[in-house]
Amino acid sequence: MPFSITEDIKTVSDLKKNTNEIFKQLHDTGRPVVVTVNGKPDVVLINVDAFEKKLKALNLGLLLAPAEKDVKDGRTKDARTFLKEFKKSAKISS
Repeated sequence: MPFSITEDIKTVSDLKKNTNEIFKQLHDTGRPVVVTVNGKPDVVLINVDAFEKKLKALNLGLLLAPAEKDVKDGRTKDARTFLKEFKKSAKISS
């Protein structure tokens, strides 16, 4: 579900008074909750499953970044050329 300004922004006072309800909302909706202090966003609460999913996506992006740079910079080979060079360097006969 998309972020809901009316449901997903809570004050720190709301969090103190309604902790169980807010945690239930986090688990039921899967959406993060923004907690404000003095009317300004301060922290974001997110359930563990959603956090792990976002962390995996971030890590995958970090792992792919060097490969994407190689493609952008033209440092690529077609599969036939790579396999030919690999077989030669590994002394593998066809």
